Amino acid sequence: MAIKVYSSLSRVKEVFEPIHDGWVGIYVCGPTVYDWTHLGHARTYIAFDAIVRWLEYRGYRVFYVQNITDVGHLTEAGEDKVVGRAIREKVEPMALVEFYMREYFRDMDVLGVRRPDVSPRATGHIIDMIEVIKRLIEKGYAYEVDGNVFFDVSRFPDYGKLSRVKLEDMIAGARIDVHPGKRDPRDFALWKKAGEDYPLKWVSPWGYGFPGWHIECTVMAMRYLGEQIDIHGGALDLIFPHHENEIAQAEAFTGRKPFVKYWMHTGLLTVNGEKMAKSLGNYVRIRDVLDKFSPAAVRLFILSTHYRSQLDYREEKLVEAEANVKRLMNSLTRLEEAKVERASDKPASSEERRILEELYRLSSVFDESMDDDFNTAEAVSFLFEICRAVNKLVDLPSINRAILSEAETIFKGKLRVLGLPDTPSRREVSSKLVEALIDIIIDVRNEARKRKDYATADEIRRRLASIGVKLEDLPGKTIWRIEEAI
Repeated sequence: MAIKVYSSLSRVKEVFEPIHDGWVGIYVCGPTVYDWTHLGHARTYIAFDAIVRWLEYRGYRVFYVQNITDVGHLTEAGEDKVVGRAIREKVEPMALVEFYMREYFRDMDVLGVRRPDVSPRATGHIIDMIEVIKRLIEKGYAYEVDGNVFFDVSRFPDYGKLSRVKLEDMIAGARIDVHPGKRDPRDFALWKKAGEDYPLKWVSPWGYGFPGWHIECTVMAMRYLGEQIDIHGGALDLIFPHHENEIAQAEAFTGRKPFVKYWMHTGLLTVNGEKMAKSLGNYVRIRDVLDKFSPAAVRLFILSTHYRSQLDYREEKLVEAEANVKRLMNSLTRLEEAKVERASDKPASSEERRILEELYRLSSVFDESMDDDFNTAEAVSFLFEICRAVNKLVDLPSINRAILSEAETIFKGKLRVLGLPDTPSRREVSSKLVEALIDIIIDVRNEARKRKDYATADEIRRRLASIGVKLEDLPGKTIWRIEEAI
């Protein structure tokens, strides 16, 4: 079945056909690293992590780029977020960036979000940005006024094709005071003039300054993925003006359309039905959530809603997700126990074959859900049906080893593609399984003793003792006991 992707540009599901056969280039707007990461970040980056995993599962080679914004992202009042925070905290801007960038990656690592292939920083691509801006001026799409450079929106007839914004409505919706040098209040900044004492500035043909936020992503996306890319993503609130401006800049610069084949956007995250905002006192840091809930529960909570839908954070939903993770881990534990205790080479029974056929069916509909615009919400529901089928199989008194292995492959494969744990933690392994494993180790030691390989036998005794398992050799048998916690 072909993968279908909902494009924010066409606003319909389209059959996914990458520009280069078998290879997918993805650019996702990364964080502005001036503060702690919050659940909105987790929502977007977990969603795209699942998308990347699924494309790889379907055989594509994926090259994933996610930038780090460390300059040029302005607040509604026109203040650079990094510079403003650094001034208030009396620290060097790049020291602030370094701290929060590292903490961002730490949070993503804990959540099981795999790192991008490239994480370019805006400050590392200033020269590239200046060259693109120079070319836009040469082509008549941009102009310089007193050290500032603006993009001339009137020169780009396609402006608004992503957001459907009307040019006449842009003035009323402007977030930042109109610069007096603009030819049109709808034009946006490519380069901003910086004063003599401004802490983040670079020399340019127009004097000292820094790049606009929008040109940064355009340049970094083209630098690593080429003039036309397969997928560009981010949160829904980036459609306008950020992504709209990216299109204008890129297509004006290259003369090639489309800049992006598939635009993808995650729905917004609310907290108890309200938009998350520091001013409302409902700003939820990832760290705070992970103090209460496991990373797997956070992932399951996010993936249980389609990436394009609005997601509402309520603690009771995380409690439910935590319980559901325990259900999955319990089934994994029981499966591991069954491999040790009840797996055999006996012919498969009709009941075992029936359960396996059900698992194949559920695996297929799981895949169909993910192929349909990466519908993790529906896929998660089928994952729990797979879990129930696995429980039915391990409830049997004796299980064909090959069928059990196939069930394990299906179950763990679906967990992995969603980024959920595919092995039970040590705390979740039952005492029966621990006992069985120690008995196997003792059997191996006894075989060594029979061969008079006393060095190996003594090493096994020593290593078991190091984790608190003491052996005692009696006539005809060896007994063991745990003397201290592992």
